[in-house]
Amino acid sequence: MPEPVLGILTLYLNEAKQLEERSVYRRMIIEGKKIGLDVYVFTPADVNAGKELIHAMVYDPASGKWTRKWRSFPHMIYDRCRIQRSSRFEQLLRFRSRYNHLTFLNRPLRNKWTIHQTFSQKSRFRQHMPETLLYQSSADLQRMLKFSPVVYVKPINGTGGRGILRIERLKEGKSLYDIQGRRQNRQIISPRKVTLPRLESIVRQWCLGGRFLVQQGIPLRLPGGRFHDYRMLVQKNGQGEWELTGMAGRVGAARSVTSNLHGGGHAIRAEVLLKEWLGSEEKASKAMKSAEKLGLEAAAFLEESFGALCELALDLAIDRQGRIFVLEVNPKPAREVFARTGDSGTYRKALVRPLEYAMWVYKNKNTPSPVKSTEE
Repeated sequence: MPEPVLGILTLYLNEAKQLEERSVYRRMIIEGKKIGLDVYVFTPADVNAGKELIHAMVYDPASGKWTRKWRSFPHMIYDRCRIQRSSRFEQLLRFRSRYNHLTFLNRPLRNKWTIHQTFSQKSRFRQHMPETLLYQSSADLQRMLKFSPVVYVKPINGTGGRGILRIERLKEGKSLYDIQGRRQNRQIISPRKVTLPRLESIVRQWCLGGRFLVQQGIPLRLPGGRFHDYRMLVQKNGQGEWELTGMAGRVGAARSVTSNLHGGGHAIRAEVLLKEWLGSEEKASKAMKSAEKLGLEAAAFLEESFGALCELALDLAIDRQGRIFVLEVNPKPAREVFARTGDSGTYRKALVRPLEYAMWVYKNKNTPSPVKSTEE
């Protein structure tokens, strides 16, 4: 049996061909060699369709150097491409369409609104979804503000905490609102108080040129004033089954309305943060068990709905009563949250599991389910 080949599909960040996760890919190539898996990295721009060859990025652990080599198409593709507003992303969509018959370990999920609607079809998940509306006019904002004293406005395709507004109805006056947020470039917008007409005008401007959600805010402010949530990673293992890899707490930067690490937040072990938040080890342990069950069931359900997945990150909010809410689902998760908590064992597991799953797919000749959705 020839050595199985896994191609990691990614996108250049810019015209200088910079890669966001080069150090992660290097580590995956090294780990792949240990289990007999040949791993290389490529982008749609590196494909020579006429010759059916790929000008792949190859890392040699012995020399510690990256080089380019012409390679045949891999047996399996691990898609790490995130949404970009660029011609590179258009090229990716064409690649996915043209090579749809190849074995992809994972397929794109749809946008946040479609995922919310999909989860809401089942009572099992509906109870864990914050109230959410697709923003179409000020009426949607007003409706949500009547339902919840805190509301988030977020882009349906956003990542990394970009483009999010937090709005809080102030007790001292029903028509006065505190508004703060983070622009698309991650710049923090300092809190300010505005009237309802001014708020409506700001949100209208904010939502121009894109589609946004208005979502119920879950109380997540720690005693020190910072916001927090939990990142859970579930992945397929070497037997092709969903398993919890790990869960970590994320605490946002001062003045930030999100807890994203890229926005200056920091990571902390989930059990430590949960014990502090819920008040006891017993409550923290119970919440973590419930979260694990929810995460595994959610991953299986989304795979059933949208096509093959090999991993999924769920961003969870857990309120003071221990109720769990799914804030976001990410099919292309970063792993550094585990490195940041000092949990090197979980970080390594997070890197190795997709490789072990790829080996299982290859050995079983078990092509993951075909694509069910071509849109993002």
